[in-house]
Parts: sequence; C-alpha cells; structure tokens
Amino acid sequence: MHVHILGIAGTFMGGIAALAKAMGHRVTGADRNVYPPMSHQLSALGIEYSEGWDPAQLEPAPDVVVIGNVMSRGNPLLEAVLNRGLPYTSGPEWLAAHVLAGRWVIAVAGTHGKTTTSSLTAYLLDRAGLDPGFLIGGIASDFGVSARLGSAPFFVVEADEYDTAFFDKRAKFVHYRPRTAVLNNLEYDHADIYPDMASIRRQFHHLVRTVPGDGALIVNGGAPELERTLEEGVWTPVTRFGRDVALPFAVQARQGDWSSFDVLEAGEPVARVDWNLLGAHNAENALAALLAARHTGVSLPVGAGLLAGFGGVKRRLEVRGAVRGVTVYDDFAHHPTAIATTLEALRARVGAARILAVLEPRSNTMKLGAHRETLAGSLALADRVFLYAPPTLGWDLAEVAAGIGARAELHGSIDALAGRLAEVAGHGDHVLIMSNGGFGGLHEALLRRLAGG
Repeated sequence: MHVHILGIAGTFMGGIAALAKAMGHRVTGADRNVYPPMSHQLSALGIEYSEGWDPAQLEPAPDVVVIGNVMSRGNPLLEAVLNRGLPYTSGPEWLAAHVLAGRWVIAVAGTHGKTTTSSLTAYLLDRAGLDPGFLIGGIASDFGVSARLGSAPFFVVEADEYDTAFFDKRAKFVHYRPRTAVLNNLEYDHADIYPDMASIRRQFHHLVRTVPGDGALIVNGGAPELERTLEEGVWTPVTRFGRDVALPFAVQARQGDWSSFDVLEAGEPVARVDWNLLGAHNAENALAALLAARHTGVSLPVGAGLLAGFGGVKRRLEVRGAVRGVTVYDDFAHHPTAIATTLEALRARVGAARILAVLEPRSNTMKLGAHRETLAGSLALADRVFLYAPPTLGWDLAEVAAGIGARAELHGSIDALAGRLAEVAGHGDHVLIMSNGGFGGLHEALLRRLAGG
C-alpha cells in the first residue's frame, strides 16, 4: 500500500510515517519547514518527502492520504485530494485502525510532560523486556526514533488534546481507547481551538469515558482541573500521585535538583531513583511512568532501578554544545508553567551561575497572546532574558519585556540576537533557548559565533 502523509515533518505524523514504513508500506509525504530531529528520522528511514504543497506529488495517486491537523481548506494539495476523490483519513484514525486495534494501549495525556512521561514509560517497558510499541511527540535518546511497532500487547502513545484534522475537531486522544491512561496535569492551552477551560475539560472527560472499568487512571493529585474533570464521572479505578506525601504515591527529593528522589507509597519509601534528569516536574513524570509500568506488571522497585539509565528526550533541557565555558541548551518549553519549571530545574543544578533565557513565543496560543500576563513571571529565575518577536506574533511583546524590567531585551532578528548573545555570554554562563520550533537555527548560529566562526 502507498501511504502519502500530509504534514509528515510534525512529530506525530512523522511517527505515523515510521510505523507505516515498519509495516511494509510505501511511505511518502509532504510538509514545509522540515527541520531536525524529524528531518533526520525521515531520512534515516528512507522516507521520501516533498517540501511544499504541489498537487503533482499525487501522481501516481497513493492508496490513501493521511492528513495531519496542520492542513486546512484552501491548501492546494488538500484541495486536490478532495477534488480527485482520493481516499483519506486522519493520523489518529489511521493509528487506531492499523496499529492500536487489539493492543493494550497506554496513553499519556496532560498539558505538560507528555513527551517525557511517554518516553519514560516506553523505556521502562523496553528495559523490562516487554518490547513495547510507541508513538511519542519527540525522540527519546535511548531509542533514536519517535515511533516503533514493537510486539503485542503493549503500545505507549503520547495522547494529545489538539484537534484531529480539518474534518474531525475532536481531540486526537479520543481515538486511542487506552486501557491505562495517565493524566499528568491540566491547564489552559490551545487557545486557537478551545475558548475556555471548560471546553478542554470536556475533551479530557471524553478520554476518561473511553477507559474500561478494569483499566487504570493514573492522575496527578495536585492538579485541580483534573479533579474537576473526574467530578463529571469516572468508571475506572483512579491512582493519584504527586509531590504531596499525603497522596497514595508521591516523590520526595533527596537532592535539591531532584537528580535523586524517593518514591513513597502510603507515605513510606518503597524505591529510590538516581538518574540524569533534573527538576521536581520530571520526578513527577517519572512517578507517573512508574505507575503506568506497574499496571503492566513492572514493580516500583524494579522500575525505579531501571531509570538510572534513562537518557532523556531531545529538546527537553538538551545540551546542544559548550564553547568557551558557555553551555547552550535547547528546550521545547512553550507555556508559562513549562518555562518556569524548566528554569527551576536548571537553577537548582547550576546554583548562582548566570542563566540567559531566550524565548520565541511561537505556539498558536502564544501568538494569540493568551499567556501574555503570566509570561514575565515565568522568567523570574533567569538573570537575563532575550525575547524574540517573530513577524507572525499578533501582539506587542514589548509589554512582557517591560514587565521583566532591565533584565530583558527584545529582538526582531535572529541573526542580531545570535550576535548579541555571543557578546553577552561569558565563561560559566548557561544559555537556555526555548521554542516549540527550530528557532531559525539560533542554537547553531550562537555556537558558531562563540567559537569565532
């Protein structure tokens, strides 16, 4: 079968491409602004893709077109699919029908931490010898790919609440029918789709409705909006976790940066984790993954011991390089809570060393200005803040810079920003670059300038 994927460079659709390739299908696709790490994954798999939306790529006609949610009416390639009457489906529908059917699905949902928790869960099952399949919205260092078929029964999927496709406005995760569902947290996001918090809760409750009675709901007990969601009805046993030691399962730091922590059950330590990740938020992610793995039969002590080898996820506080004593990080943080927790984790590790935070407000929610009032506060732990205002930003980022004060600078050119950072950064500094896109190659440009290139 020839599967042609529109939006193939997105992390989810790129994962669909990898799974279809592993199943023996001929896979091609199209996208724009293709950048690492997904461009590397597609090339490594030998998957051909076109940059742009030329309808000529539909000749000869594929057997099915899998349409990503970035595609909207008016796109010439999408219009050609419809006009020619070609068979089409969405990514979540294709995944559910061709991969998830008949498998024990472990779905990880929430506003933050989905990629890391999904990667951790897949890693635990893999190291326990269970050979899970997975589809994750990022690339875990231990696997080198975002998706794998694995063998039955277990399949881990990052369960996104974004809409499915131009013709299906339900959240992606309602297609997955999990037996084990992790609900990490819940905050307002995706302002381009959801008008208010109630509409997002409704989607999460749709997910809750699909989990069978003999399944498991693993829920962050410190998330009020998740509790409000469950109040609408729950038919599955709930296991609550978090940092509050009064919860049935909790984490407790042994080191200030959370590189070592205890796992508590009913207030008593039952396992210890010593690992390479930082931050209380990642300790919570680890506990969620440990509990998901526990539902499949991996005990907490065994799972905790396995986490020492976890290599992390690309673009999650990932060190991109160190030149002349300046360490440059890449992080996907695109929501004020994620920005604050990332800075908190880095601050706990580097102590009094200077942190230069660099932010591109690139997500649709950021572009709509939904977080403009909380953005300045989320950057409080940075010593210097460099804000990049992309041409597509629909509001004035200067008001955020003003809220930060003298620590902040506002830039409209990536090249000028790279030059300024190279000028300001000194030995012992940590440059944290945050964007949910490629940031125009800023990381590489800065490292070159630091090296004198």
